[in-house]
Amino acid sequence: MGLTKKISFLLTFFVLTCSFAQKNIYENRRFDELAENHELLAIIPFITNLDLEQEIRSNELKQLEEKEGYAVQNALETYFSQRKKRKKFNVDFQNVENTNAILNQNNISYENLDIYTTSQLCEILKVDGIISGTLSLNILLSEGVPTDFSILDYFIGDANYGRIGVKVSDGETGKLLWKYEKAITKKTGKNTVELIDKMMKLASRKFPYDKEKNRKEKN
Repeated sequence: MGLTKKISFLLTFFVLTCSFAQKNIYENRRFDELAENHELLAIIPFITNLDLEQEIRSNELKQLEEKEGYAVQNALETYFSQRKKRKKFNVDFQNVENTNAILNQNNISYENLDIYTTSQLCEILKVDGIISGTLSLNILLSEGVPTDFSILDYFIGDANYGRIGVKVSDGETGKLLWKYEKAITKKTGKNTVELIDKMMKLASRKFPYDKEKNRKEKN
């Protein structure tokens, strides 16, 4: 394959990848109305499902899933905090230590977190909305993923380590406001922090609380 054809192939692949990524983003058409008075959001631990190759006892598996769920929560707080310092968002984010402490005080643990509705959690946490999500993995992302891969692996996305979904829900109505899903591969990031940083940067132009996005839409 000549250089021109290679460049053409890569450009086509890039466009298709971007198009596919956009399709993985959902925004409620009533977002502006539902989130008009939002000032504070809480990030809660992600519900994780691990499907590891090695055999692990049930209680150990649950502990590992909990560890991964909290790792994503912390990584998202880091991402939002860094961008908030640059005044990128028109909402604030509750400190995750405070979030988890309040949940614990109300006997809400990682094990029973999913039985509470968004409205119930928002009332308990005294926030306007919840950032939550799901994580399906066949590796321990918090401990890092293999970094050795070929150039072909990079472009086709091998190997697939799982999938992550991030969503924002309204506290008053419980309605889903925004959701972003992405496959986790070798090129996604070598650990939880890098994964969240990369995927949220890809989605940043579509993140509904982004000041720059909102400014462009109004112009």
